[in-house]
Amino acid sequence: MTLDPEATQDPSRAQVTVEFAGEYFPIEAGGRFVVGREGDLAIDDNLFLHRHFLEIAESGGLWWLANIGARLQATVTDASGGVQAWLAPGARLPLVFATTSVVFSAGPTTYEFTIHASEPTFRETRREREVDGDSTIGEVPLTLSQKQLLVALAEPLLRRDGTGMSAIPSSADAAARLGWTVTRFNRKLDNVCDKFDRIGVPGMRGGAGGSATNRRARLVEHVIASRLVGKADLALLDATETDPTDPE
Repeated sequence: MTLDPEATQDPSRAQVTVEFAGEYFPIEAGGRFVVGREGDLAIDDNLFLHRHFLEIAESGGLWWLANIGARLQATVTDASGGVQAWLAPGARLPLVFATTSVVFSAGPTTYEFTIHASEPTFRETRREREVDGDSTIGEVPLTLSQKQLLVALAEPLLRRDGTGMSAIPSSADAAARLGWTVTRFNRKLDNVCDKFDRIGVPGMRGGAGGSATNRRARLVEHVIASRLVGKADLALLDATETDPTDPE
């Protein structure tokens, strides 16, 4: 990411638009927009939802998303899924991307809206793929079934931007998704975690304070952040062919 100086030199140029359920709510420069049971965007008559939950406002030349509620939190992601943050009560985040997804739950209901910025403060800098020179240390070769395992664990996050780590399936559910036995799944999970542990990824081994749930969450967090798996890989979940070089 690189800072776009023009977007900060003239804050009056900035404008954001909230998109919810097919409707668009523009916010002019210097404005304030409240999301909740009441406010500029009255999402739902849900008593689990704060009357005033989230606030979008401009300050110091930036647009900010603030959690002005007392109990609920929101998950905030950029359009590419490369950045994800949890917005706790009292916290705020700058809206620096062109498109930001906001997901939150109130009682049994989950809501999602999108914030579009016409003049994002940051723009993505893409690096050309290296064709010469040495390979990056730490790259992990994965077999087909190992990548299927990773996609099965990450599926809820890949299918819906902003989904939290609590949605990661259990080993039994992920094994069933792939049509594997739990024994086979756990053996392959151990092999994958060993690979990442050898290159220094933390949390891959159980310890006194560790748990299977934490290991799966750390694994999913790593492969999504490093873009080892993405939405395009969801097709692997339905792949039936096996890799002859892949040990059972």
